[in-house]
Amino acid sequence: MKISVLAFDLSDNATGRADLLARLLAPRYEVDVVGPEFGDGVWAPVRDGAVKYRGVSAGRYPGFARRVRDVLDLVDGDVLVASKPRPTSFGLALLARRHRRRPLVLDIDDWELGFFYHSGAWGRVGRALNLSDPNGLSWTWLAEKFVDRADAVTVASRFLEQRFGGTLLPHVRDTEAWDPARYDRAASRARLEVDTRKVVMFLGTPRQHKGLDDLVEAVGLAGSGVVLVLVGVDPASARARPWSGLGHVKMIGEIPFDDVPRYLVAADVVAIPQRATTDTLGQVPAKLFDAMALARPIVSTTVSMIPEILDGCGCLVPPGNVLALAGAIRRLLENADEAAALGRRARERCDARYSFRAARATLFPLIDSLAPRAGHTHRER
Repeated sequence: MKISVLAFDLSDNATGRADLLARLLAPRYEVDVVGPEFGDGVWAPVRDGAVKYRGVSAGRYPGFARRVRDVLDLVDGDVLVASKPRPTSFGLALLARRHRRRPLVLDIDDWELGFFYHSGAWGRVGRALNLSDPNGLSWTWLAEKFVDRADAVTVASRFLEQRFGGTLLPHVRDTEAWDPARYDRAASRARLEVDTRKVVMFLGTPRQHKGLDDLVEAVGLAGSGVVLVLVGVDPASARARPWSGLGHVKMIGEIPFDDVPRYLVAADVVAIPQRATTDTLGQVPAKLFDAMALARPIVSTTVSMIPEILDGCGCLVPPGNVLALAGAIRRLLENADEAAALGRRARERCDARYSFRAARATLFPLIDSLAPRAGHTHRER
């Protein structure tokens, strides 16, 4: 049985969730990820990974309308999985289902409208009037109205579960492959050229709601001998410009997803300082599970589902509180035994609840329940 996973923009970092779904499904089904590319090819961190991608170069309306058929031609699975309730993933999946009569699963890992609503009332008006963007506010609002048309829904957080219902399927990691014992911490530190300094690390796309400005300031207050390594931040980008002259900040551009453990094991503390905004209400940062799988001590904020996930195995501070963030980082850097114990407990929690094994125990029965509608009877491989 073949599964088509539809991503709303293969050039965007949101492809990370589609990539995860494909990796979860691959051992039992034939699977590929398809969708439009609104940028320069497939998102770089997943471009050369294990997942097969097929995309169509696309742009704004009215030109995008001419590309819809090309994308739909790629949607040839027996079961369709749309990543995010966006017009160019879920909307196209609804069209494909109507044409091919295939069951459709909608996976929701963010509150997509929240990304538009943070701009205030007048900002929303401007975004709503931007009808040329195929994934603009008006079209995304319309796509969300059709969530109940999916044959099944999976969601990545409690907020999303309350808003949309469905089956909880958090971000997860392959805890067998991402075993810290498999990676050379000394070699990782040497690659980063951090000498004897303590390493606080952030890994991800530098969006405003992820609290990087708070983190840069907090690490500056944490004392000498500490370096903040920002992985996934292009040093030449406009976003990085305010930090380029700071001696305690080191920036590294995007890296392949499969290389993440080789960098993350160098961290003495992993910081995930989410801010409390409409962007983060339904969001659980995927990088939280990277750090947990690799037994890294974590400092994060009391936003969304993070307190539930890190209960007893991470350090939590109020969002936007730079002094509290600096204090928590300093505490873990100065107490190696406590930090190591938190890291061990985080990995144990990840293996028990947020591993590929745990996710497949939920996802495989869901997909198999839809197989008869696709005209297939599942056979074990």
